[in-house]
Amino acid sequence: MLTSTEVYEVAVKIPEGVTVSIEGDSLKGYCVKASGPVGQNEKLLKFKGVFIEKLDDKIRVYAKSRKKTYKAMVGTFAGHIENLLKGVKEGFEYRLKVFYAHFPIKVRVEGKEIVIENFLGEKSPRRAKIVGRAKVEIKGQEIILKGVDIDECGLTAANIERATRIRDKDPRVFQDGIYIVKKPW
Repeated sequence: MLTSTEVYEVAVKIPEGVTVSIEGDSLKGYCVKASGPVGQNEKLLKFKGVFIEKLDDKIRVYAKSRKKTYKAMVGTFAGHIENLLKGVKEGFEYRLKVFYAHFPIKVRVEGKEIVIENFLGEKSPRRAKIVGRAKVEIKGQEIILKGVDIDECGLTAANIERATRIRDKDPRVFQDGIYIVKKPW
């Protein structure tokens, strides 16, 4: 028989206006689905021995062990669920800024890609992939990424920043590029 000291748990409060459903089990993984005013999203969370259940206005994430590994996974699952709930309630926003000193950089959205032209005077444009449902808005020298999934927004921002990485030049002199200036936290 397990005592309460052997169970490690974290409770995540469900905000108003958000509906949550949980399907699955500990072996196959839990599919946590949430929908709110901004949109809907889902996340598959799987780790043997970590359990998720929905109570009235909370989601309980727990493990029947207090070992370091299980505590870490319970915290990770709770963090993923909090991001899922925040995303469907408020959404996430990344802001990037275009910096150049030598050649004016032109940025445009083309389908599911961002095209970066005239970077350091290069003739061929550089491209960055837009991941998932992230929305990209370009206003002058500022790029705004919005979405309900923090992973998709973060990966898109990283793709854009990585596309303008400078190689084989002195980074103290050539500081041109597109850089993340505001993250959602």
